[in-house]
Amino acid sequence: MTIRVLLVDDQPLLRTGFRFILEAEPDVTVVGEAGDGAVAMEQSRALLPDVVLMDIRMPGTDGIEATRRIVREAAPSAHVPKVLVLTTFDLDEYIVEALRAGASGFLLKDVPPDELVQAIRVVAAGDAIVAPSVTRRLLDKFATRLPSAHPQATPARVDRLTERELEVLRLIAKGMSNAEIAAELVVSETTVKTHVGNVLTKLGLRDRVQAVVLAYETGLIVPGAFS
Repeated sequence: MTIRVLLVDDQPLLRTGFRFILEAEPDVTVVGEAGDGAVAMEQSRALLPDVVLMDIRMPGTDGIEATRRIVREAAPSAHVPKVLVLTTFDLDEYIVEALRAGASGFLLKDVPPDELVQAIRVVAAGDAIVAPSVTRRLLDKFATRLPSAHPQATPARVDRLTERELEVLRLIAKGMSNAEIAAELVVSETTVKTHVGNVLTKLGLRDRVQAVVLAYETGLIVPGAFS
């Protein structure tokens, strides 16, 4: 199946570059472009993309609000676009808010082309992208002072997790892949996948991205606790 991608960025040159990279792939097609969040929402409703490659800082409706509305409006329907957020890191301090809004992952804008394409494939398949190095740098730097749209949100029921599931959640929050967690705990990758599934189900989380955010918000991982 061909992955339908909507490009959202206020810089036309960047959109052109992303289009050039993506349309060179046999399983990816760019179905549209938008220069701001409002147009992105309209395009998403009209074009039904599989993945929305979303910038954060744009004039008018920003990427965070656009992500929130795209995911919320599509949720009751059969087709829910996956949002993959792009950030320049040094400027975008609100990336976790984008994840709370429903994004399935994030990348830096200087991501190598092959990693960009692979990330789109992973997100389109229903998984999430939590790049380990970016996760560590970004959340350690900003987690203690990120504003939240819902500061009094219901506390996560982490008490439902077993000790092993808590351990797996902490390792997920450190940006580890299933293979890395399996090596750390000396278990099979299949066992890790089972634990990850149990964690997401018990905590009512959509994917690993939400698990990372929750681990920081509940204090299971303290910013600066690892390098």
